[in-house]
Amino acid sequence: MSTRRWQPRLLRALVLLPLVALLGCSASPGSPAAAPAHHAPSRAFPVTVRAANGAVTIHSRPTAIISLSPAATEMLYAIGAGRQIKAVDEFSNYPPGAPRTKLDGLEPNIEAIASYKPDLVVVSDDPPSLNRQLGALGIPVLYQPAPANLAQDYAEYAQLGAVTGDAAGAAAEVSHLKSRIAQVVDGVPKADRHGTYYFEIGVDPYYSETGSTFVGDLLGLLGLHSIADAATGAAASGGYPPLSAEFILKANPDYIFLADTLCCHQSATTVAARPGWSVMSAVRDHRVVGLNDDVASRWGPRIVILLADVADALKEHPVPAS
Repeated sequence: MSTRRWQPRLLRALVLLPLVALLGCSASPGSPAAAPAHHAPSRAFPVTVRAANGAVTIHSRPTAIISLSPAATEMLYAIGAGRQIKAVDEFSNYPPGAPRTKLDGLEPNIEAIASYKPDLVVVSDDPPSLNRQLGALGIPVLYQPAPANLAQDYAEYAQLGAVTGDAAGAAAEVSHLKSRIAQVVDGVPKADRHGTYYFEIGVDPYYSETGSTFVGDLLGLLGLHSIADAATGAAASGGYPPLSAEFILKANPDYIFLADTLCCHQSATTVAARPGWSVMSAVRDHRVVGLNDDVASRWGPRIVILLADVADALKEHPVPAS
């Protein structure tokens, strides 16, 4: 996967996507590549769900799904809908067996999408006219933007389960996710669940995430607080403000989490080499944590890996109680 290319485009999508109310429901970080327990498909079709692009009606169980969202691809496999997927976009590099193509969810080619004769297209971005153009061809589109919190994430699993006929698989995955997340959180001593952090998703400028984002909600389970919350224009940026080096240095976060290790080759070494950064407590006390860009930018079943990596940092290098 061209992570260098995907990272800034993902950032653009996250910043611009409106976060809307999604279908409510009750979801597994295990590897989606491993087949989940078999669940009999639901036969309750036609089914209508209210997604970010309005009411979406699926008349029969889809057998030729196209996913133009890396997160949705992982989620579909996790709920047991992998056999129904016909094609995924070029950035859907997980699970390894997913049928990757040159399709692009941010700059979709309608003719290329239609050539696969899909009976459902799932997207996490909402390019102009995509819904209308595919709708004119009789191809339903399910628009699921980046969730702002775990509740919205679980709701997206429920939607995917409903429209694919894999509702039982989706419910089982949500249950598994909740259980694994609780295990990770409970594994961190309560005394260590605190501190501030800078979550880096890009450099030049230094883009970060506030506590109002999905990652912020997830890390909040461990008692962590984003320094980006206090940045000017944080709300106007949709929760993804660009921060100046001066702002970060003054905030002096307890932890620095790097979600740009692949795209931008950032590491504890490169951070320490930035002018003035070596004196920050996170750098001095070995609390700079490199993350996998893909795992850190998706809201599928691997969110537990992200949470576990952060939890390990808290246990290995705890911040002294003030």
